[in-house]
Amino acid sequence: MDLESYVRVLPKAELHLHIEGTLEPELMFELARRNGVALPWKSVEETRAAYAFEDLQSFLDLYYAGAAALVCEEDFFDLAMAYFERAAADGVVHAELFFDPQTHTARGVAYETVLNGLERACATAQRRFDISSRLILCFLRHLSEEEGFATLAQALPQVARIHGVGLDSSEMGHPPSKFARLFARCRELGLHVVAHAGEEGPPEYIIEALDLLQVERIDHGVRAFESPALMARLAGEQMPLTVCPLSNVKLCVFPTLADHNLKAMLDAGIKVTINSDDPAYFGGYVGKNYVDSAAALGLGREELKRIARNSLEAAFVSDAERAPWLARLASIEA
Repeated sequence: MDLESYVRVLPKAELHLHIEGTLEPELMFELARRNGVALPWKSVEETRAAYAFEDLQSFLDLYYAGAAALVCEEDFFDLAMAYFERAAADGVVHAELFFDPQTHTARGVAYETVLNGLERACATAQRRFDISSRLILCFLRHLSEEEGFATLAQALPQVARIHGVGLDSSEMGHPPSKFARLFARCRELGLHVVAHAGEEGPPEYIIEALDLLQVERIDHGVRAFESPALMARLAGEQMPLTVCPLSNVKLCVFPTLADHNLKAMLDAGIKVTINSDDPAYFGGYVGKNYVDSAAALGLGREELKRIARNSLEAAFVSDAERAPWLARLASIEA
């Protein structure tokens, strides 16, 4: 079979996916019309033309503007279902969806509205596509830790409905240490913890996420390559990195996909996974990230299979849930 077909049949988990970042311009305009929301752009074409980012912040400015179209429970349901349809076509068997409640509550959208819509989509995706899922609440790091605690307080009455917390948004100037107390509280609550670190931020941010936040996965982590000691630690601890190749190129972390260090990190024994981050903005869902990375970096089919296995092993699921996926993966010939 050809490479695209091979990638599609690999059972895989997507572990770094911002559900708001799957808002395609067509759906954005449909929801904006439905809700009477004015967008900064006049058309789908004008919106796509704006997707030329100089850095993470230039992307975030556009991302938050587009999120204004999301208002009611049905919007969040429709958003997530559009993602799950694409994920099913890409061979995703499990997805862990990041969501940013602060992006919505700041606009007057209730936390429960967001959660209800996403949770209903997760249940529908399980029935319709046999995709299991988890919801991970992300704190916006450009806001204060106190605002993070306020968001956690909103989530507490229904904390069993989420599975973990993360840390995203503008990395530079907002080190993980800023949120040490908040993450300690989340760990006390029994929540899984992850954090973005080492995308634009230095290797020291990755170390802080490991030591101060005690994360179970590092989101991005590509700048670990600048520190041999950190690389050795990540390999030794088998700390999963949720790498997003097309995103990294779109945000100018690497000049081209051929310059990406994903294969070098894999060769160094690091538990890298491939994910799509904000695919509506970065030009490709998880299958395209696999295919394009393979072409640009010379990844062989066994390496792609290893990356898929890494994703399944790093997912926040039970061994009983994971076992049939791993057995299916093992049965696929390269």
